[in-house]
Amino acid sequence: MTALPLTMLTAMALPSDETPNLVVKSIPRGKIGRSMNITFSIRNDSGTPWEDVYVAIEDNYYSIIEPGTEQLDYVFPFEITDSTFKPKYVGKVPAQSADNSTNNVKSVSLSARVRNDLSEGYYSVPIEVLLGKDGQNGRWSIGYVNIWVTKPTSGTDDDDDPDKQIGFVLGEGQSTPYGIYPNVLDFSVNMRNSGLSDARDVTVSMVLSKDSAEFPFEINDGNYDRTFETVAAGAVVQLPYSMAVRSETYSGYYPLKFNITYRETATGDLKTEEDTFWVRIKNKEKEDASGDFNANDRTKARIVVDSFETVPKDIIAGEPFLLILRMKNASSNIAASNIMFSLESEKISESAVFTTESGSSSVVVNSMAAGEVTEIKINMLSKAGIDQRSYALKIKETYDSPEFKNASEEVSIDIPIRQIAKLNTGTIEVMPDSINVGSESNIMFPINNTGKVILYNVMVKFEADSIAPSENYVGNIKPGDTGNVDAMVNGIAATMDEGKVKIIITYEDENGEVQDPVEKELSLYVTEMAEEDFGDMDASMFEDIPMEPASPLQKYLKIILPLGAVAAVAVVVVVVMIIRKKKKAAKEEDIDDEIS
Repeated sequence: MTALPLTMLTAMALPSDETPNLVVKSIPRGKIGRSMNITFSIRNDSGTPWEDVYVAIEDNYYSIIEPGTEQLDYVFPFEITDSTFKPKYVGKVPAQSADNSTNNVKSVSLSARVRNDLSEGYYSVPIEVLLGKDGQNGRWSIGYVNIWVTKPTSGTDDDDDPDKQIGFVLGEGQSTPYGIYPNVLDFSVNMRNSGLSDARDVTVSMVLSKDSAEFPFEINDGNYDRTFETVAAGAVVQLPYSMAVRSETYSGYYPLKFNITYRETATGDLKTEEDTFWVRIKNKEKEDASGDFNANDRTKARIVVDSFETVPKDIIAGEPFLLILRMKNASSNIAASNIMFSLESEKISESAVFTTESGSSSVVVNSMAAGEVTEIKINMLSKAGIDQRSYALKIKETYDSPEFKNASEEVSIDIPIRQIAKLNTGTIEVMPDSINVGSESNIMFPINNTGKVILYNVMVKFEADSIAPSENYVGNIKPGDTGNVDAMVNGIAATMDEGKVKIIITYEDENGEVQDPVEKELSLYVTEMAEEDFGDMDASMFEDIPMEPASPLQKYLKIILPLGAVAAVAVVVVVVMIIRKKKKAAKEEDIDDEIS
């Protein structure tokens, strides 16, 4: 196609030398096969107002003839319908007054459907300005607006899609309202439904602010909403307002923000759009730029931490690690250069938690384009003996932008530090340290938390072939505190080894994950209960034994027997010997009696 990057009207059949200017602030964008809006403004730079102005898409769309040149091929981008070339009434375009109190610009928006057979690219739209009712006085001038068309995206319509069912345009075909303090400004905002369907239950809410730098009017009413039962497709409604200018407001242009809610059908979901309408205020002027310097008056790049990671992921206090920083220039169109990143660690007891392995805490990057991400790798050391938690690392930035030299910013990240849990046990007491099968022994000892982290849900288990498994809950043990174990274990089988009982201590970390157990040992012997076995001795041997007071040995016989099989046998031998002596003594007494 022939690109014609013209944004100013060229005079043709002018009623005078006063030629309207066609101003395009941004290139209109459309999608192939869909309707689009061609938005531009007409500016009156003359000293007299223009009455009954109309605009339309020029209908001689087949060719463009330039004086003294051959005819050039031209591609007309729109479908041709009975409304494609219909003039649109603009009305009066005021002239600029001497005190600049009157706005000499009128916004205009024309609609047309883009042809389905177009390719993506730029196309030129001829626009003609007409005079008189319905343009009956003929063409005044003609100019061109470049548009950009692309293929439609799949899925639902975008907010910027002019072919969607309902959309709203504020301020179409009207001048910017002009308010002067201390007067009240009475104005209306034109709102057009630019969609293809009627909008129902429409509510337009003006966004208010107590900041005079954002909202230039006094807030005197409790409600600034404007409601409409229906706004038909293509219809224009007016939003009337009467606002008093604030005394503290400076002269200038202010954007009024509006939230628009509507339904596509009577029972449909409530949808929301946002739009802006500008007003101009005349009041006190801001201080002269030659006064006090304000750094915020200049634009600069914005550098942020896009992401970071450490190697290893879990940093143990006192150990080295690699810090990988990804810094991003978050500005959309401002570059940064001569960038220096300086790291400053959080301190504990006047000592830095993080230090660099090389000793230098600064890194220099030559430049970063808008949106660029650069990766910085720094070998670091962490301080030993600190509590387990996250510690701040500040990143101080110094850099240049085209309008801002030596800009300085500061961002920070939090790096978590872990501690290794530590514990030990005190003296282990076992009472008694030798028991029979079926008997119990008491085990007591302390568990000392010698680390920097809490030991959660401490459990102690006792395991051996000679005892029944035993599990005991100790609870949480804070750093520096002691948890005491007081447990009973039951013997179930005779000890067949060295009498070692395994102590298994487990605990959880702050995330509830069970850590590797700590194992200890204690000595405990379990023996079988001895049984009395007198072999082939006849029980009648004991019938003739006189009932005499028990000897000391007999008194402690029941205590000596349980000491074991060997001891039992020894006791039996002693008893037999005693019995034999008694029988012998008895016989000797009988002989003596007989002699006497």
